[in-house]
Amino acid sequence: MKMLYRSISFLALVVFATGCKSLFPTDDKRTEAAWTNFASAQADFEQIVPHQTSLDELRCMGFDPDATPNIRWLTYLDVMQRFLPNPSITKDDLDPNVREVIECKAACQAFEIDLEIINNHRYGSLPLDVFGFKKKTQTQGWRFRGLILLKDDVVTYKLLSGEPNIKKFEKKVKPLGPLQELDGLISKVPGKMF
Repeated sequence: MKMLYRSISFLALVVFATGCKSLFPTDDKRTEAAWTNFASAQADFEQIVPHQTSLDELRCMGFDPDATPNIRWLTYLDVMQRFLPNPSITKDDLDPNVREVIECKAACQAFEIDLEIINNHRYGSLPLDVFGFKKKTQTQGWRFRGLILLKDDVVTYKLLSGEPNIKKFEKKVKPLGPLQELDGLISKVPGKMF
């Protein structure tokens, strides 16, 4: 019994010393990049001019697939998968510059920029969270995707997508707390009584 009291006292001391907020789990997901936010990546991407910007100029701008992290080379097959995901879309539906890259196959190049910074932070009541009754999570960050197609080391096409301002709130409530999980276990017991 003394051991139980000591454990509870130690836990209470830790909670009061560190504060409840610091005991919540957090999740931080980052890709290494020269850009610290969506706006700076977008501003640099907007400087790329199709049929003018060369591969060497891209490298000077920070879009170097050989040296910059999280930029990957794509084959013409990868490009086909992105632009022709199903038979209802044909090459005739595509931008002429995209069609040209697909048709010239290995003679053309493409690469994709994939950046994100996502922070997941739990908040709310620590005891309700720990025992599984109520979990609240706030997600913030940004996600940037860029696609660049080149022919003869000159950009022929570019495409930008992403989420400049991610902000989501998620709340999971289990009125029975940890007992809520027993429902799945009971249904899996062989030869159950019910």
